[in-house]
Amino acid sequence: MASSTEKTPSKVADHYVFPIALPSLPSLPISATHYLYLKPETPNNPTPESARSLPLVNVPIDSTATHFKHLFSTQIGLPVGRIRGVRFEGDQEEKTPTSSAPPTPEADQSKKSKKRKRGAQQEPIPDPSIYKLPPTWDRVTHRSGSTATIEFVDKASMRAALKAARAIADKGKTVTWGEGIEDELPPLGSERYLTHQNLTYPPKADLLVHVNDYMTAYNAHQEAETQALARKRQEPDEDGFVTVTRGARNAVRMEEAKERLEKQRENKKELGDFYRFQGREKRKEREAELLRKFEADKEKVRRMRERRENFQPE
Repeated sequence: MASSTEKTPSKVADHYVFPIALPSLPSLPISATHYLYLKPETPNNPTPESARSLPLVNVPIDSTATHFKHLFSTQIGLPVGRIRGVRFEGDQEEKTPTSSAPPTPEADQSKKSKKRKRGAQQEPIPDPSIYKLPPTWDRVTHRSGSTATIEFVDKASMRAALKAARAIADKGKTVTWGEGIEDELPPLGSERYLTHQNLTYPPKADLLVHVNDYMTAYNAHQEAETQALARKRQEPDEDGFVTVTRGARNAVRMEEAKERLEKQRENKKELGDFYRFQGREKRKEREAELLRKFEADKEKVRRMRERRENFQPE
């Protein structure tokens, strides 16, 4: 933190300095100045998202998306609603119930069946990993010096926010962090830990809902894997044989088995003579087989003649 006699630099290593005032607390009635570092994203392979994104360095440990939406709109004098989202360091993209849905055997068979009903669609199976236990913290804190990225609705909004922040810093003004939104955020301090203690032991009914959702998705995945394995076992092998398994639910139709067998034979023909030396070796093998059969037939004829010559009627 710079002293009152020193002037805060406006730029440090291609990052624009944006000072903000941290409010005093009852436990620490001292105001402090925190420095955010802003830099427009300039990746080697730019994307539409990177053009309207503004990376931040050294965000406060109690930062939330509400803080930055309020800071880069109302507090710096810009319209509200120009921020699309805020991504913090270490955030992971949340999965939706339909984001991970492997194809089921019924869906695969319905594509190939000629008697498929019109309008019938197989519902995707949700990924069990999206069903998690209830959170035990009502507010996430960040490590000191962490980063975040603000995504605006367009590039012009990002430029306007950066320009307004630079203008405030150049005038030597500071913006109070979280001023005006104190009642919109969960409290910190001892109340945060009391809330954590209560959330660690959720009501039995709420916990049962999460567990039932997870087990339902898990059982659906297990059933899909079992059916897929059963279908795989019933696929015809190289000789055209189909292993018969117990039960008729996963029985493979004879027409489908014949089609798969023909495809396997066609693939063998296509890949069999891929190289010239393979064709030469096959021709040599056929010639050797014909020669072996010819010699065997000659030996058979010779033995038949010997038996005829030595035949003596009684």
